[in-house]
Amino acid sequence: MSSVSTHELSLETLDGLDSVDTLCLFVAEDERPLKGVSGLSDWRLCGQLSRLLVDGFFSGAADDSVLLPSGGRIGPGRIVVFGLGRREALSDGPALGARLAAAGAVLDRAGAVSVALEVPGAGQLPDGERLRALRTGFLPAFHGRHVAVLGSKAFQQLLSD
Repeated sequence: MSSVSTHELSLETLDGLDSVDTLCLFVAEDERPLKGVSGLSDWRLCGQLSRLLVDGFFSGAADDSVLLPSGGRIGPGRIVVFGLGRREALSDGPALGARLAAAGAVLDRAGAVSVALEVPGAGQLPDGERLRALRTGFLPAFHGRHVAVLGSKAFQQLLSD
C-alpha cells in the first residue's frame, strides 16, 4: 500500500515536489481554461498543455492520455495527463473512481514510484465522494511507494481524518 501525504495546491508546492517522479493531471473535454493543478502546471510549462489542446493532439476525451517531460519547470520529471471526458460524465463517486483506477493502473504499469495528483471533481462532487474515489479507485490500482494529494485545506483535512 502506498503512503499518502497532503499538500496545498499552489505553484510553490509544484516546484517543491522534487521527491515525486510523476505528476498526474486530469483534464475534462469541456474544461477550458484549465483549472487547479492542470492550470498551474500549464502556466509553469509556458502553455504547452494548452497548445496540445488547441492543436487537437490531446482533447481530454475519456480514453485520451499524453506523457510530457517537465523540463525542470516543476519538481516531478514527467507529467502524465489523462482525459476525463465531459464533466457531466463524472456525476458520481463510482464514475470518478473508475477513471482514477484506470489512471492508477497506467501509472503503475509505467513504473511510476511516486505520484502527485489533484483528485478531480472539486466543486462538482462532494469532497467525501472524491475521497472515496481516491481510496477505492486510485490507491488500490497504484502500487507505488508514495502518493502526494494536492488540494484545498478542507480536502486535506478530510483526507487526514
